Amino acid sequence: MTTAYVWHERYGWYDTGNFHPPGAGGPLPPHPHYDTPEPRTRLASLVEASGLARHLVRITPSEATREDLLRVHTAAYVDRIARASATGGGDAGDGWTPFGPGAYDIAALAAGGAIAATEAVLTGRAHNSYALVRPAGHHALPDTGMGWCVFANIAVAVAWGRARHGVERVAVVDYDVHHGNGTQAIFTRDVGVLTVSVHQDGLFPFDSGHRHERGGGTATGTVVNVPLPAGSGNGAYAEAFSRVVVPAVRAFAPDLVIVASGFDASAADPLGRMGVSAAGYRNLATQLLELAEELCGGRLVMCHEGGYSPVYVPYCGLAVLEVLSGHTTEILDPYADIYDARPYQELTPWQEAAIEHAAALVGVR
Repeated sequence: MTTAYVWHERYGWYDTGNFHPPGAGGPLPPHPHYDTPEPRTRLASLVEASGLARHLVRITPSEATREDLLRVHTAAYVDRIARASATGGGDAGDGWTPFGPGAYDIAALAAGGAIAATEAVLTGRAHNSYALVRPAGHHALPDTGMGWCVFANIAVAVAWGRARHGVERVAVVDYDVHHGNGTQAIFTRDVGVLTVSVHQDGLFPFDSGHRHERGGGTATGTVVNVPLPAGSGNGAYAEAFSRVVVPAVRAFAPDLVIVASGFDASAADPLGRMGVSAAGYRNLATQLLELAEELCGGRLVMCHEGGYSPVYVPYCGLAVLEVLSGHTTEILDPYADIYDARPYQELTPWQEAAIEHAAALVGVR
């Protein structure tokens, strides 16, 4: 298999500044934002140091154009981000998504990276692709950013593929620990896009990602949420994919599968409370790759979302890229003996019940 790989040095330059409300006037000194460059830059370094980069097709992204962004976002929002970016920085909209000068260009480059990864697959340059972009995008709404996301990278790429290549049906699978509310909201009434999100129940956004959210109007049934209890590990995620995600995507029969690849459900993440290991992510990537090969000629695009452990994200990302490319490196997960052997990796009755409830709603038994 040929795997396209998108990375740009400028993704590491996106500046979130310090993060400790209410800033320097509070009772504690400011602290670096959780969304630092290191998880992604260290993954990019491991791709090089492991030798895997030699087996990937490097793609240099370009910034998404204004036209590309306006297929998903309002003109007022795009213009607001551009103005703030040019005048010292600001916040994307929810009060918790700060950015510094020049952020518009880098956020547009992230959306452009998702487009480039999609183009590589749709034109046959690669069988599948991975876009290691920053900032993330799956929380961004048409008229505002939130959750450290500025532009809805995957949604922009979906809209681009439909406009430029006539793609009719796209399945978006999100395994980030947080609910992919932005992607869901953008396509909730679109019969041509299936959004599936497997996430920690009630983590972020707090009142979002419920099983009863199914889409609207004639698109009812094109939204699938699998909220898992905190503490879920490899067993729960593997079961959620085999019992709900794979059957739902198979029934939808997409022309293209795009994955929101967040590694914050890992056992080492400071924000999530899940226990997935690099081996667990390898299993999810294998299921998704096999599904794409079955349904749409292997056309699979993965776009990086969250993941905040600088130590562990690189090993999770490398495992996924090894699956996509079919090349195994000599790099082993140094934490496997710790994380894979933990009791929480086994599927529990309460996790199984949550998955069963989600399966019943989508008509899978």
